[in-house]
Amino acid sequence: MNNKAVKVFLSVTLALVVVFGAVAVGMTVKNGRSVIEVNAPAPFAERFGKRDKTEEPSASADVPASTETPAAPQQKTSLRMLSVGDNLIHDGIYEQAKKRSKNGGYDFSFCYARVKDTVAAADIATINQETIVAKSYQPSGYPLFNSPQELGTAVKDTGFDVVALANNHMLDKTAKGLTEAIDFWDAADGITRTGAYKDKADLDRVEYIEKDGIKIGLVGITQYLNGLSLPKDSPLQIILTGDEATIERKIKAAKAECDAVLVNVHWGTEYTTTPSQDQKNLAKKMAAWGANVIIGHHPHVLQPIEWINNTDGTRTLVTYSLGNFISQQNTAARVIGGMLHYTLTKETDGKITVSDVLFEPTVTHYVAGSHDVQIYPLSQYSDALAKKQASRIKQSDFSVAYIENFVKDVIPAEFLKG
Repeated sequence: MNNKAVKVFLSVTLALVVVFGAVAVGMTVKNGRSVIEVNAPAPFAERFGKRDKTEEPSASADVPASTETPAAPQQKTSLRMLSVGDNLIHDGIYEQAKKRSKNGGYDFSFCYARVKDTVAAADIATINQETIVAKSYQPSGYPLFNSPQELGTAVKDTGFDVVALANNHMLDKTAKGLTEAIDFWDAADGITRTGAYKDKADLDRVEYIEKDGIKIGLVGITQYLNGLSLPKDSPLQIILTGDEATIERKIKAAKAECDAVLVNVHWGTEYTTTPSQDQKNLAKKMAAWGANVIIGHHPHVLQPIEWINNTDGTRTLVTYSLGNFISQQNTAARVIGGMLHYTLTKETDGKITVSDVLFEPTVTHYVAGSHDVQIYPLSQYSDALAKKQASRIKQSDFSVAYIENFVKDVIPAEFLKG
């Protein structure tokens, strides 16, 4: 810029000062060129953009632009989960509970004493309650089961949090019995039921359990009702495995509202350790719809555990059957069950991962019928106990080694300790 141009510029600037007020003028060098800069103070700027008196002061008035505290980053959270199979209460079990009671009722605590600490240690523990607890009916065993309501108290006291009611015996005491069972579990503090619904509105709600900032949606379904059915005028609702539209809707609704989805499903062929193709097909569909964990029961024997890889890069944990948790069935395969340990983790981005999966074998031990029915973790079982039970279950070589080998033949090594 030549001297003449500078003189002209300063003349114009002086005129502006007269009209609008003082400005700061300076000259700097940018990109190798001399540049004259004009810095207007706040009053100058306000002339070109009037601010209402009620507006907040601008940042130039030494007031922070925002006083909001930035949101803290989401913390990674984990829950240690535990799931077991069929809580199948035969006659001898409730007869034993009656003999052990000191108040004329039923005391089932002996049955679960050896696994109670393990169950209680889990953040959330789930169980398939195979038998109804209906107060209007006497206790009964096979083929139409009903258990004293003290059984439900024992389940709660053992440490279970989620009770799955969808199974082939849920209508053993008609719609009235199922209604009474629903009412019982709803009144049990700390218990969340799944798989039996009071009415359409109850079916349509998202059922869930929440702990430590992780919300787990629940879905419960069954393949069988043993030929029984609800009366046409009953408001009760049951989800069958053939009703895939409802299953899909339930899983997707739970996925939309919750962090994770856990499905309990009663399916498969009794007494076979191999899952059917129908089980596998439905498992893949449920995984694709959003299930993070699928817990299977009904066969009364163990079936494999596996991962399903989903197209979105996630994977779903599926156990096709956890066998009997407790029963008085009388073959070696039917007294071997297990507790499935796994961890649900909510990552900092909100995504859920399933990890640390471990299958812990259990044995239902009984010799005297209605005196000594009890669940043993395999780690507490012995060859001496197995020998006493061998003749009753018609398995002469029944032993700790027999149980270990049976489990290894069904459950993949990646899910077993050591």
